[in-house]
Amino acid sequence: MKPVNILNRSESSKLEEFENIKRRIHQRLVDKIDLSRVGDLKGESFRREIRLVVEHLCDSENSYLNRSERDRVVEEVLDETLGLGPLEFLLKDPSISDILINGPKNIYVERRGKLEKTETEFRDNPHLMQIIDRIVSRVGRRVDETCPMVDARLEDGSRVNAIIPPLALDGAAVSIRRFGSTPLKLEGLLNFKAFTPEMVMLLEGCIKARLNVIISGGTGSGKTTLLNTLSSFIQNDQRVITIEDAAELQLQQEHVVRLETRPANIEGTGAVTATDLVRNALRMRPERIIIGECRGPETLDMLQAMNTGHDGSMTTVHSNSPRDAIARLETLVMMAGFELPVKAIRQQISGAVDLIIQANRLQGGPRRVLNITEVQGLEQDTVVLQDIYRFVQEGVDEQGKAYGYFEATGVRPSFMNRLEAAGVRLPASAFRQRIMMRA
Repeated sequence: MKPVNILNRSESSKLEEFENIKRRIHQRLVDKIDLSRVGDLKGESFRREIRLVVEHLCDSENSYLNRSERDRVVEEVLDETLGLGPLEFLLKDPSISDILINGPKNIYVERRGKLEKTETEFRDNPHLMQIIDRIVSRVGRRVDETCPMVDARLEDGSRVNAIIPPLALDGAAVSIRRFGSTPLKLEGLLNFKAFTPEMVMLLEGCIKARLNVIISGGTGSGKTTLLNTLSSFIQNDQRVITIEDAAELQLQQEHVVRLETRPANIEGTGAVTATDLVRNALRMRPERIIIGECRGPETLDMLQAMNTGHDGSMTTVHSNSPRDAIARLETLVMMAGFELPVKAIRQQISGAVDLIIQANRLQGGPRRVLNITEVQGLEQDTVVLQDIYRFVQEGVDEQGKAYGYFEATGVRPSFMNRLEAAGVRLPASAFRQRIMMRA
């Protein structure tokens, strides 16, 4: 083969020749090693062995690659063989919180709350489909024309949603919600001013006193991160069962049972829903049940569990305010198919839920806990809510970032006797009406 000097080419032809070299080396690697063993072997030692093979193949390639191009070929061939191809570079960047793929040539990321387009690309749609299939097959799921939508997860817990043609018209679309191997902890959220120390003291007391908590918020508002943070306050000797569509919670306790739903198989049977798992969890002697997100009929079973001795349970719902969260729970209960009167549903909700935490992503990207709201009970047909703490937005600064302040409303929650019975003592000054912090 005649040597190819890619240094004197135009940028487009140089890139094309670089891709051709990479494909040739990758194909020779596939012919040289037994790829059936790749899925079984893990660790840096195996990656080092494959690297040596790739470097040898690069040296034997009749092309004038400079040092940086050679190193890039080696890394990209390794990522293509052992990882997720072009996504590996983005997944290694800790500043990226979301990866949004709109077809093979348009990849966006979110950094510090703002979307930006990247130069990363897939070769074509089949290449993108190959990476999607690699992701979903690792968690026992599939994506094809008969099942063109799928939820999955990466090894670090990051949530993946993919939708492929014919439903996606411009090539497969993938959304990856990053959830790093070292999730954001309490100190990090305090540093980012997601809430105040007084709010943390109250939330810690509520978890230790086994109050039932709903975390409410929109997409990307930080509900799962907040749920993970609050779960760190659960005592280590308690049996916790988690139920999720795609397992992403990372609880630190020892006694945790993780359950995950299963979609239907190719014949349309074999699906295991969140409702099935909640009902089964009740037979597993749980002390707390944590549902990643209530989005269907399982809500009724969750409320019944909260009302029948499984205190300290938690879940999240999609809604824009604590009042909307109550309405959302009502709607989800109705999806269970039982013709319950609205008052009975509201009695279930007011009896089960003690606290609603409203999280929002504000303009410009900052995530804040907007409300910590007590569910005080039912008056006539209305669920009575009372804010304990709230965030008040004052405006938007020159960078387009929302700012405001946290305030205590001056209300002492009625569940304080439960906190004190559990040995949690909070100073009276924690609830004094005032502005606590600007953020």
